[in-house]
Amino acid sequence: MQEKVVVLGAGRVGKVIAADLSGEFEVTSSDISQNALDSLASRYRVRTRVTDLGNSQAVGDAIGDADLVVSAVPGFMGFNTLKTIIEHGKNVVDISFFAEDAFELNELAARRHVTAAVDCGVGPGIPDYLVGLLAGQMQIEDLEFMIGGLHFSRTGPEQYLPTFSPSDVWEEYTRPARYVKDGKLITMPPLSEPELVEFRVGGHELTLEAFNTDGLRTLIATMDGRIPNMKEKTLRFPGHIAWIQELQATGRPWTPDRWTPADDEDEFTLMRINIRGFENGEPKGISYTLFATCDQETRMSSMSRSTGYSCTGVARCVLDGSYKRPGISPPSYIGQAPGCAERIFSHLRARGIRFGRDKERLH
Repeated sequence: MQEKVVVLGAGRVGKVIAADLSGEFEVTSSDISQNALDSLASRYRVRTRVTDLGNSQAVGDAIGDADLVVSAVPGFMGFNTLKTIIEHGKNVVDISFFAEDAFELNELAARRHVTAAVDCGVGPGIPDYLVGLLAGQMQIEDLEFMIGGLHFSRTGPEQYLPTFSPSDVWEEYTRPARYVKDGKLITMPPLSEPELVEFRVGGHELTLEAFNTDGLRTLIATMDGRIPNMKEKTLRFPGHIAWIQELQATGRPWTPDRWTPADDEDEFTLMRINIRGFENGEPKGISYTLFATCDQETRMSSMSRSTGYSCTGVARCVLDGSYKRPGISPPSYIGQAPGCAERIFSHLRARGIRFGRDKERLH
């Protein structure tokens, strides 16, 4: 009998998750939008259920017979949805970018014998698996990763069109940014410490601006005392910071005019991960670069696929028992588990999400 997976949320990422898992498992997609569900069911072997995901009773009913739940709801709903799933004793993989501390639910999850994997997206997510793996092989002194989902067309005066939930994008621009320097936690305003960074990827030469956001998340706790310097930055085209700051000065949020995939979708996801430290007493530096574009056949965006396939890689580890730690599990824990990081990266490569490893950089 096929294991049953319930995916909460049928947005751009939730759709990718449901589609990817539907080839091996009995998948039900739950969302309040009938149109979103119909679009998904018309192309993939996925059951659907109209559900008010803001209603805990409705969520509980929707996940009643699930072997695994995937939460792909917007960030503002994420924490309460995760709590409801855990209260119902269901293993869960979560990608919602909520502001609350997931470890507040650790005792509940452990008591309910629930494996609750959180932040299992592209970033946070992919860098954390790598850090979890490498921290067992070397002493990491410096970690920095930068990530952006962008459009080559530089849409509108803001030169940006969201590649995931606009409310979650806006949250990045308002939530204080935390990083670690010399073993001390530093808190800075979002959008702070901008710098221009050059990239050569996919035949393109890009100059992007990088700025502080709160993307380290659970790494601050899980790598406390182990990695003395850690920082995450978001990537945008130059001028975006100034546009957002001007908008914030008016006191009103940003509501983009368009947030649907177009037939001529030209978006891309770019991530660079730099790690420096020591292995067997010798200096070691590693740099990885991810560059992905929209899948022209499926019309699934690079950000949706990078996030969704990271999540489904973890989901498969939980479903087959490769990862079964009770309690809240951030992605660095999953990276530490024997074989899990390697399996997730293989899973990503098989779906066209590949990393290039650059030459060691020790300066």
